[in-house]
Amino acid sequence: MSDATEPNPSVELSTNGVGPWRGELPTDERFDPELLERGDSRNVIDKYRYWTMAAIVADLDEHRHEFHVAIENWQHDMNIGSIVRSANAFGADTVHIIGRRRWNKRGAMVTDRYQHVLHHPDVATFVDWMREADIPIIAIDNVPGSVIIETFDLPRRCVLLFGQEGPGLSTEAIASADAVVEISQFGSTRSMNASAAAAVTMHSWVLQHVFAGK
Repeated sequence: MSDATEPNPSVELSTNGVGPWRGELPTDERFDPELLERGDSRNVIDKYRYWTMAAIVADLDEHRHEFHVAIENWQHDMNIGSIVRSANAFGADTVHIIGRRRWNKRGAMVTDRYQHVLHHPDVATFVDWMREADIPIIAIDNVPGSVIIETFDLPRRCVLLFGQEGPGLSTEAIASADAVVEISQFGSTRSMNASAAAAVTMHSWVLQHVFAGK
């Protein structure tokens, strides 16, 4: 157990944004002159305060994790925005939207501007992209034959594929997967919220590949 007196490095000191820059202006090209003058109220961590969007994306690209996230979007699922936000929080490489190009971005809280997002018109196109990139497809759904995630070794490089709220993954998507994994549940509900399932799965990947052995 860590010393309780040690500062938590994840604590953000400017959760409500910051005002105009005080003192001598920085000359680093990563800083945005307009933000330095007017202040920065964006939903970004303190490290990225006053940085340009391009500079933030470039820095994130230096240490994104090796997993991708994919979501089927046939019914304009309201959870997609939240999944994109979680993908950004957990450092996913890319989010893949399968089906309808348009998706509700409200839940993303603008994180889609810093997260790589690709669109695939159908499952077949998505599968072809993954096969070409040699990325295993790990479907997340509680269907017959699925393996519980608590006993499954998630590949370091993979795409975590999620379905829609309610119907879950399509038959075609499940058939295309290299493995089908489900999250253990202990209550009365048949399934959990799609965005919650995505967050749990991404965190499981992080536990296995970032914190394993620590």
